[in-house]
Amino acid sequence: MGKNLTKRSEDYSKWYNELVVKADLAENSAVRGCMVIKPYGFAIWEKMQAELDKMFKETGHENAYFPLFVPKSLFEAEEKNAEGFAKECAVVTHYRLKTDPENPSKLIVDPKAKLEEELIVRPTSEAIIWNTYKGWIQSYRDLPLLINQWANVVRWEMRTRLFLRTAEFLWQEGHTAHATKQEALDEAELMNNVYATFVENFLAVPVIKGLKTESERFAGADETFCIEALMQDGKALQAGTSHFLGQNFAKAFDVKFTTNQGKQDHVWATSWGVSTRLMGALIMTHSDDQGLVLPPNLAPYQVVIVPIYKGEEQLAAISQVANEIVDDLRLHGVTVKFDNRDTHKPGWKFNEYELKGVPLRIGIGPKDLEKRTVELARRDTLTKEFVAKEDVVNTVTNLLKEIQANLYNKAKEYRDTHITEVSNFDEFKDVLESKGGFISAHWDGTPETEDKIKELTKATIRCIPLDTPLEDGVCVYTGAPSTRRVLFAKAY
Repeated sequence: MGKNLTKRSEDYSKWYNELVVKADLAENSAVRGCMVIKPYGFAIWEKMQAELDKMFKETGHENAYFPLFVPKSLFEAEEKNAEGFAKECAVVTHYRLKTDPENPSKLIVDPKAKLEEELIVRPTSEAIIWNTYKGWIQSYRDLPLLINQWANVVRWEMRTRLFLRTAEFLWQEGHTAHATKQEALDEAELMNNVYATFVENFLAVPVIKGLKTESERFAGADETFCIEALMQDGKALQAGTSHFLGQNFAKAFDVKFTTNQGKQDHVWATSWGVSTRLMGALIMTHSDDQGLVLPPNLAPYQVVIVPIYKGEEQLAAISQVANEIVDDLRLHGVTVKFDNRDTHKPGWKFNEYELKGVPLRIGIGPKDLEKRTVELARRDTLTKEFVAKEDVVNTVTNLLKEIQANLYNKAKEYRDTHITEVSNFDEFKDVLESKGGFISAHWDGTPETEDKIKELTKATIRCIPLDTPLEDGVCVYTGAPSTRRVLFAKAY
């Protein structure tokens, strides 16, 4: 299986696009800007979904499902949200096609089938959900309402890239209602922490927790918490967001409740989401010029066994040992595949599993049977060792933990060495062009300065880190007083 991947150092963007397709994760579809997620890619997404779903339920959330279509009048109800998403909306105007009288082989829109009210294909579900919540919430006894949905959304992007930015993508969106402002703020921060824990423990991607600036906030939010990651090319990637919506949607949809003092008040809200963009983060953080590198916690199979043989007799003997190892590993919770296809040679298979990022590969040949050993190859370090058959389970389970930790530590070291403090704008521009990564700099707090820096450098404020101490300084661009540093970067 020839890889022929473009080297990351030559063209990172091209390397990424080729890798997604060649590793069988996804491909472009017949619909412009939309992707087909292939079985191997979807298996990774399913693992992400399963782990996140478990974490949501452990924090008291339940799953529900809401319509794909949002009546335009509902969509317009919260003005900032509607304005923020207006340019990306796909709109349904008619409900029927008919045969073209002039060309019977063609279908045209039936002008008589115009909808009374246009429908927006959801770019996000706040409008339809808050309209529904109005009927669900009457009293403080109905709160908190903690709902999540797994869904697809449509945002009509002009420039698309598989997983990172597509016109349709998969995600989850949480929508919660609370009796007090503090409860809602606590919820928004809690879910941002859940995302951070998930991304660090499963994707092995270190993140910085922070707040978005006003101009970078979700449309309709009073505050947006976020987790920001750094890719190998020095660009940032927003890996998840959690929004404190205040009472904006409750007021727009008149969602009130009777308090325990018998008064009427609007509820307080949050929404939060992560999407298939996490697949992009996973690929770009760890992978190399040989292909994907997957952390064991998310790999569709953590171990693959490849037999090396000549003739049916050798295969039968190797298969017996391989199947014993498969059973033993599965008993210890390891996902394993025995690839005994006779349509491809061992070398081709080694290449394929290297490209697909399988964390551990076990090779078994006739000499291994004699010595009662197997060859164990690590994907992260590309190193090999011979292990006695009776030590395989113990060695594999330990190595999987080691690989998971190694990937995280390697990514963290890269991230930490690519956070650079600067004190003036010349330094800012120099670091951005020569080194990349996060730039820690003082900012005067105005959207005008933020916009000007973005215009001049294409760098945006990724977040105001939650753990950054207050310190007196001057804005890197205007020289105006500033009380804390923020993180700038070029981003996906």
